[in-house]
Amino acid sequence: MVGLVSAAGLIGFLSEPDPELRVFALKQLDAQVDLLWTEIAGSVGQIEALYEDENFPERDLAALVAAKVYYHLQEYNESMAFALGAGKLFNLDYAGEFEDTIISRCVDTFIALSAMNDPTLAAVSAQKQPPQLKTAFSQGGDGATSTSASLTSPTTPFSQSVLPSTSLLSRQNTLTYDPSQPNGGGLSQPGSAEYLVQQRGIQKQLQAIIEQLFERCFQEKRYRQVVGIAVEARNLDILRRVILRASEDERKETGKATKKGEELMEYILDICMSVVQERGLRNEILKLILELLNEIPSPDYFSIAKCVVYLDQHSMASDILRQLVEKGDPRSLAVAYQISFDLYDNSTQEFLKKIRQELAELAPEAEQNGESSEAKQNEDKMQEDGVEAKESDQLLSELQDSAGPAKDTSNLSEEAQSAVRSIRAILDGANTIQLNLEFLFRSNRADMSVLNKIKDSLEARNSIFHTAVTISNAFMHAGTTHDKFFRDNLEWLGKAINWSKFTATAALGVIHRGNLTQGQKLLAPYLPKDAPAGVPNTGSPYSQGGSLYAFGLIYANHEGWAVDLIRDHFKKATDEVVSHGGALGLGVAGMATGDEGIYEDLKTTLYTDSAINGEAVGLAMGLIMLGSGNLKALADMIQYAHETQHEKIVRGLAMGMALMMYGRQESADELINGLLSEADPTLRYGGIMTIALAYCGTGSNKAVRKLLHVAVSDVSDDVRRVAVLSLGFILFRKHNSVPRMVELLSESYNPHVRYGAAMALGISCAGTGLDEAVDLLEPMIKDPTDFVRQGALIALSMVLVQQNDAMNPKVGSIRKTMQKIIGDRHEDAMAKFGCAIALGIIDAGGRNCTISLQTQTGNLNMPGIVGAAVFTQYWYWFPLTHFLSLSFTPTAVIGVDQTLEVPVFKFHSNTRPSLFDYPPKQEVKTDEAPEKVKTAVLSTTAAAKRRAQRKEKQQRRESMEPDQAPSTPKTALSATATGGDKMEIDDSAIKDDEPATKDADKKDDTAKEDTPGADPSKKKTPSPEKDKDAKDKEKEKVGYDLENMSRVLPAQVKYLHFPSTRYEPVKKPTGGVVVVLDKDPKEERETIDLKASKVEVKQPAPAPGAVPQTPAAQLAQGGGEGAGGETAATGAAALVAAAAGTGAAAAAGVLTAIDEDEESGEEAPVPDEFEFRDEE
Repeated sequence: MVGLVSAAGLIGFLSEPDPELRVFALKQLDAQVDLLWTEIAGSVGQIEALYEDENFPERDLAALVAAKVYYHLQEYNESMAFALGAGKLFNLDYAGEFEDTIISRCVDTFIALSAMNDPTLAAVSAQKQPPQLKTAFSQGGDGATSTSASLTSPTTPFSQSVLPSTSLLSRQNTLTYDPSQPNGGGLSQPGSAEYLVQQRGIQKQLQAIIEQLFERCFQEKRYRQVVGIAVEARNLDILRRVILRASEDERKETGKATKKGEELMEYILDICMSVVQERGLRNEILKLILELLNEIPSPDYFSIAKCVVYLDQHSMASDILRQLVEKGDPRSLAVAYQISFDLYDNSTQEFLKKIRQELAELAPEAEQNGESSEAKQNEDKMQEDGVEAKESDQLLSELQDSAGPAKDTSNLSEEAQSAVRSIRAILDGANTIQLNLEFLFRSNRADMSVLNKIKDSLEARNSIFHTAVTISNAFMHAGTTHDKFFRDNLEWLGKAINWSKFTATAALGVIHRGNLTQGQKLLAPYLPKDAPAGVPNTGSPYSQGGSLYAFGLIYANHEGWAVDLIRDHFKKATDEVVSHGGALGLGVAGMATGDEGIYEDLKTTLYTDSAINGEAVGLAMGLIMLGSGNLKALADMIQYAHETQHEKIVRGLAMGMALMMYGRQESADELINGLLSEADPTLRYGGIMTIALAYCGTGSNKAVRKLLHVAVSDVSDDVRRVAVLSLGFILFRKHNSVPRMVELLSESYNPHVRYGAAMALGISCAGTGLDEAVDLLEPMIKDPTDFVRQGALIALSMVLVQQNDAMNPKVGSIRKTMQKIIGDRHEDAMAKFGCAIALGIIDAGGRNCTISLQTQTGNLNMPGIVGAAVFTQYWYWFPLTHFLSLSFTPTAVIGVDQTLEVPVFKFHSNTRPSLFDYPPKQEVKTDEAPEKVKTAVLSTTAAAKRRAQRKEKQQRRESMEPDQAPSTPKTALSATATGGDKMEIDDSAIKDDEPATKDADKKDDTAKEDTPGADPSKKKTPSPEKDKDAKDKEKEKVGYDLENMSRVLPAQVKYLHFPSTRYEPVKKPTGGVVVVLDKDPKEERETIDLKASKVEVKQPAPAPGAVPQTPAAQLAQGGGEGAGGETAATGAAALVAAAAGTGAAAAAGVLTAIDEDEESGEEAPVPDEFEFRDEE
């Protein structure tokens, strides 16, 4: 019917009694509906009547025409309902806008109905409510007390613009299931697509359409699309079906069923961790993956290990390791070792302890066969600590019950028992820590000239500057054991007093972190000494407290005898400063152990109501119970926070409660709402940190909306600042979306909000070098508020850590800007403090560490997240800055073989060497004296000089002496010649320096160019252009070899491959420790000797004829009152003697000295107060 311009005639046929005429009219209308739908819309009721007439032969055709008319009317729900009624006439294969729209609507409706009608997941999510917190929160605060910002659904996007287009949550009209709401969050409401489907009874037709879609996806090998629908629909049956179908299709094609199925499960695991936001659904999916992986004959054990860690099923982990050991072949043992290394990187101490205890049953004679005493103490110290903390988590306890106990198998061979002991040693962490320490020790590339520039630019007498240099040195040499800076600057170190001394001593823990074998020797001079009764304790309490803090940092997240030692000193401590350091050390070393005994010791000290102790103790309580959600402990802490009057104690308890809820997600909601309703802004601050830690890395839209609401509504600047800052913890897995989210906040009128935006960018984009983040942070360096500049500098260093000019062209200019700021005398102290810390962070760990909040395998990096969270508290307490070192992750590939030794071999990187090379060292001009300004000479002075010269010349002539060249300056002569009174200048000061300058230039030229017969005119301008060009050409060659234990950045890992015919990695390298399989174990091999942990620590030699510590004390006091020449000589002797040892040993005499105010030393006498004289 070409040229039809009106549907009036066809519509008239619809009223005819003859069915053939009506069918004819429908067919013509179907063909022309896109052009004539405006006329047809008025008669759509007649078409619907034909569809509902059971005697009409072409009901499907009537439904299809009605569907198209409603489609053009934008009534998509009605259109979908009639399209489903059209049956086979609705053609899925036809690619048109109508078909695509209806298919999309069908998928959304299926997802909504499936999620609403699924009984198992609804029961898991809705009926299992988290246990109630038995405490009372004060209501009616004047901050963000309204809970209206809470979302009705944890998966509803707060703003469509900030979600990536590929997100499963980005479709506007998709209704999602919310177990906390009736009928799943508003589903099946009148007018909704789900209501129409249920009312008209077309569920079967909807299911048929979905089945057709799935089958088409299966035929085209698009399994991931089906996985996405299954996850959104919360339908585990479809998920199981797609995984099995992928394996079956591969088996038909290739005869094997491993690759496709494993790849699909890796994809499911990835979206489960990064997209699925509800904890209950995530656990159900992980349990399904575990079940399917165990059914495969040769499963992917590394994916199983990921699931096991997240589900906290330690019995299953030990069972997997037992199975691999029982196989006995080299590959199985290598896989077991690799899983053990991965488990240590991704698990808590409590989880690892339980695995070691279960494996101990397989090798009962382990203790007689040379197992370390440290591992033995780890087993015997705690039996079931932390069990009460887990009783509150019904979901995890059910998962643990379903896993069942580990099988008791003690009839293993000697080789198998030896392997079990090796696995237990790996799980203890000593191997990983030792290998990372060795790498950082060997590869240290810290630029000492930068550190010296910082020290020379900042006045050491100012406490904040001394602390800044100390922290910068600690970060720059974190984990390298390189403490030479302290030995070379003992006089500078001696200026540390009080808490600066505490921070400087604790810095040794950052520098020697992981030095398990030498840690106690290093800190022995600093640790508190047991003094006899009635004898006062010698030494500075600040260095003693700092040493306990340092001890915890050295053994961070490595429970063992170190915890017992710190705990013993903590209980004996009578000084508040020592207790403060002991509490911090206990918290760091005993992190996530759940030890009730340590918790009770800390609580006893807390109840003394000391402000200095309380802040550290509250923080330590949270670190010990990290992630446990222990309700009893939370109730105690909330109650005491309400009772105490000390803000520092309240702040420590608030952070402690946040740490207890680490990773708890929905289980923390009650605590969050309670804290946010408090009148005390410090407790509201704790509520925001609880959101950050409970939902860290989840990308939860509920958490993001809550934070954004508080960031613009709370009356406290502190709370608003931390609300913006916490966005970095929630979204670090989606860091690309953070710059867009905080862009407007970074321009806020409130400087605290701007600071929070800067730190959110630094935390979320750490180590990525993201251009958008740098573009936002760079202008903030010039912010008018000093602490905003401080935050921008620190954030920039976090983003650009381990970045070079090839990866980000702005690195060089930003480093130069930092150098300029640190040397600017007019810059504010706070900005300089931030700049010094930034220069330490950007070169962290000798330029071999990055800041990572997730592990190489994609799990949450618990120490890294905790370290970054506590680091942000430096705003209130500088010593907490050291916690950032827990986030420093060595970037290396370290290959170990089946004997756990480090063989010598090479692997290949298919990139240009310059792309991931170290950044060049900064050119810092040493001893750069200020330019001499010519001295102005007055005209009267010049005239007097001329008269004197003339008089002298006349006298020489009269005495017949030979005339000498006039010594009048040229400027004076020129001024005389012109007859003007121009002000003259004195060149004598400049001329005096010319010889020295010439000598220095000669020395520099000699050092730069020492070639015999070289042209002297070219020595001053060395230009090795040819060598540079040749070097650049060589660097441009793609592909180069790297030795084992080499620096490999995370972005570089994907370019690696192992061409060695002898050593083959058992899994795809992800960085860190990689177990390689030695294919020729009988042949001779060369191994790398681990030297870092074997370096002997020299104790400082006492000064001759001096009482111990007296010279150091005299030195620290700067030769106080009564210090004569003999004392000065003794102090110098102490310096020389101390310099012979390591930096830690050399600094011991200085840092352990008691401060002047404690010895009543009078460095600067102060006049008596209230002294008056009456004049009569």
